[in-house]
Amino acid sequence: MKKTAVNLDKLVQDFNLLEQKITELKGTNNILEIKLDEINRILKFSQNKERHMTEERDGLLDTIKCLQHNLQQQCELRVENEKLKSAVIDMKKQIEAQVEERKVCIQCLETEMKALQEQHQRMMDECAKETQKKLESKDVELKEALDRKESTLEEMRRNMKDQKKEKQSEIIKLQMEFSAKLARAQSVMVTNQQQPQGSGHLAQNIFKRKLQFLQEEKNKEIEALRQRVKELEQQNLQGLSESRLKRRKM
Repeated sequence: MKKTAVNLDKLVQDFNLLEQKITELKGTNNILEIKLDEINRILKFSQNKERHMTEERDGLLDTIKCLQHNLQQQCELRVENEKLKSAVIDMKKQIEAQVEERKVCIQCLETEMKALQEQHQRMMDECAKETQKKLESKDVELKEALDRKESTLEEMRRNMKDQKKEKQSEIIKLQMEFSAKLARAQSVMVTNQQQPQGSGHLAQNIFKRKLQFLQEEKNKEIEALRQRVKELEQQNLQGLSESRLKRRKM
């Protein structure tokens, strides 16, 4: 077997170079691990930031959607507001037209009412004149009726006086007859003292009762006539008071 010569110096030198390379690689590896950790931290931070930005983006998108919805509503409200403004303007125009129409109607009604008032006043004046004429005519009728009643009352008073005089004359006549009969009865009683006294007293009592009856009848007739006179006077006063009340009402 052929032995190979080994160059130890070169081998040592290569080993040193290899060891140096390994050391350099370890340093580089450590640096890379440090950078990797840093990159991982940066990546993690970036991922967290991305997540936060995504959430913020989603929130902003929701906000934008709400703003778009509100803007759409505002646009719709503006359109509706414009429509309402137009409707209000139309209603104002209609109201103004109705007001003018009502003013014209009110003026017509005022003119008509004034004409009716004048007509009513004329009718009232005519009615007052006619009522005055009727009252005057009624006053004349009442006066004539009162005159007739006064005449009737005066005639009744005269009749009462005449009847009273007649009754008094009749009473005087009866008294005279009674006195004559009494005188005759006394003379008969003197001449016929022996006759029984019952028949003379009986005739005297009959005459007294007849005289009393006539007196009572006369008193009744006088009282009835007085009552009739009072009734007529009350009717007369009532007619006068009613006439005065009618005049006051007018």
